[in-house]
Amino acid sequence: MRHIILVATMVSALSACSGRDGLMVVESGDGPDEFSVLPARPLQAPPSLTLPEPTPGGTNLTDPDPLADAIRALRGNPGAAVAGGLPAQDAALVGHVSRNGVDPEIRATLAEEDAAFRDRARLARSFDILGGDQYYPAYRRWALDAYAELERFRAMGVKVPSAPPR
Repeated sequence: MRHIILVATMVSALSACSGRDGLMVVESGDGPDEFSVLPARPLQAPPSLTLPEPTPGGTNLTDPDPLADAIRALRGNPGAAVAGGLPAQDAALVGHVSRNGVDPEIRATLAEEDAAFRDRARLARSFDILGGDQYYPAYRRWALDAYAELERFRAMGVKVPSAPPR
């Protein structure tokens, strides 16, 4: 009986080590899509309880509108955004940033390049038999030191907000 309990304890201890977090594992193919998470707005009581006529293709007041929310967050006017077009005041900005051309397949290109990078990083770290965190070591070269950037901007004379001590 003692042997059975010992074996059951060992099996349960080993099975607890089998899970790996997909966000921190370099070889995981598909990660979460941060653009697909849209929180709904809070419900509000309407001014009257009579139901309005339905509008096919219309929107609900609680439906998320990320473009208008981003414009409002940047202290802009969401009414100035043109659906499917370009507001006149942004034409110069868009012209400047696209002066060297625009790649319509940039998302697919970046996804392929990142997958190839993760494959190379996985091969370089294949000796890690304990299954440790692979995300930070793989992307360490591109990490930004916030305090070094803060000091760099201060040295250039740029007014920067205060930061908590290290």
